[in-house]
Amino acid sequence: MSTAAVLRPQVWHPGGAPAPRPTPTPERPRANGDPVTSHPGGDDRARFAAVVQPNLDDAFALARWLTGNRTDAEDVVQEACLRAYRAIGTFAGGNARAWMLTIVRHTAYTWLRRNRSASLVMVDDLEAVERAHADPGDQEKATPETELIAKADAARLETAIADLPAPFKETLVLRDVQGLDYREIAQITDVPIGTVMSRLARARRRLVTLLTKD
Repeated sequence: MSTAAVLRPQVWHPGGAPAPRPTPTPERPRANGDPVTSHPGGDDRARFAAVVQPNLDDAFALARWLTGNRTDAEDVVQEACLRAYRAIGTFAGGNARAWMLTIVRHTAYTWLRRNRSASLVMVDDLEAVERAHADPGDQEKATPETELIAKADAARLETAIADLPAPFKETLVLRDVQGLDYREIAQITDVPIGTVMSRLARARRRLVTLLTKD
């Protein structure tokens, strides 16, 4: 059983979209679930609907893990959707989910710096640690660590993940909860694939330590 099978945060469903019309008005989600309409060009509306809306559940899940609660995650996703809407013209195709999650990640870190600066562990602080603990082994191979994580109680696992440093937490969530591959995670977090693998290994080890505490 995977971590994702053990731990499935409630997904976020914004207010229902209106029925399709010849000139649809796109909606962006608000923290209270009510839609807000805007009126840019039709091409942007269609691209927003195709690129952003299918990935809102994943966007909310990542924001929820990074902020620690649903209300703050809703604020982050609302802002991320606004940013995505303004930048939709720059989306050149490819992996829409990775593009959207990158925006959510940047938005979440901006929110955290503004609201909880003391709780953040900056990426630069971890680079030396990651180099020292890089694991060249096969990250996909089942290990006692991954088996313990998969068998952990969901509530205890959620608490343990919340206690991880932010870069470790986001890597673990993107890989073990949302199922992204290393290349996608590297794109979202803007680090080399080797760093992604190192952070994942470190996150799993820390998680096991937290789970096995008395």
